[in-house]
Amino acid sequence: MRAFLAIPLPESVIDALEDLQVDLPFGRLVRPENLHLTLAFLGEEPPEVIEAVHEALLSFRATDFDLELAGLGTFGGREPASLHIAATRSPALRDLHARLRNRLHGAGLMLPRERFAPHVTLARFRRNSPAADHQRLGAFIAARGETRLAPFPVTHFSLFRSILGADAPVYDELARYMLG
Repeated sequence: MRAFLAIPLPESVIDALEDLQVDLPFGRLVRPENLHLTLAFLGEEPPEVIEAVHEALLSFRATDFDLELAGLGTFGGREPASLHIAATRSPALRDLHARLRNRLHGAGLMLPRERFAPHVTLARFRRNSPAADHQRLGAFIAARGETRLAPFPVTHFSLFRSILGADAPVYDELARYMLG
């Protein structure tokens, strides 16, 4: 089962991100129901490992906090693979991420070491896009790059299953873990 831990977004944030996506000149937009902030990608794991993760998270506690999304960026270097809005620096978010990784390790799931760059992916781009598309994307980021959304409270995170298909993936919330 392909799974991940993420912070689901409130409707007001999803609405604001949809408004932003409308003006994007090209790319495959992330569907509104799939917008989230990934805390840990678990990858493809057997159901018993996902169950062990779930059991380990039942007693997990962390403090509620406010989260702000601000600033557009891309991943993929000179040929962008995706467009995202970043989460502003948040000690509480970084602490949540670190503590979750430790809890997962304690449950026997070893995640690869990666730099945590919290963000919400808005669109994905095909490889070898025409130079004109890159110019249009650059203009979009120049015009909208400083986008800042109102902070929202984070009171829980969720365990999601990701089902890949011909179209966009389908994300099923398997469990919700309350903070505080």
